[in-house]
Amino acid sequence: MADAKVYKNYINGEWVDSVTGRKFENRNPADTRELLGYFQDSNESDVKKAIDAAREAFKKWRLVPAPKRGEMVFRVAELLVKRKEDYARQMTQEMGKVLKETRGDVQEAIDMSYYMAGEGRRQFGQTTPSELPNKFQ
Repeated sequence: MADAKVYKNYINGEWVDSVTGRKFENRNPADTRELLGYFQDSNESDVKKAIDAAREAFKKWRLVPAPKRGEMVFRVAELLVKRKEDYARQMTQEMGKVLKETRGDVQEAIDMSYYMAGEGRRQFGQTTPSELPNKFQ
């Protein structure tokens, strides 16, 4: 099906094709006539590029004050809440789980995101996190 979406790899802030140039199709296991899309047939080189990009990004990310990082993770949780039903339905199509179970899977991601967002303000040790970079209270 020519109108099926082609999904790319997200590496270094960009959607890119795999270095292999190959794709594979993903079909609904409950109805194999339904083509869900084409995905990159990635290899070790793609993984290395993603790891290298993540290492480089971490250099900046680690300098963001913990409370600010927590706020960003909180926004992820809020997006998951808004899109919960869509994600659950897509997951059911893609892997064949019952909808009730995929809703639970998305809820676990929501719960974990909210929990981890709070960790930005619950650091243990001798300092209290600040919103300002390079400032300890």
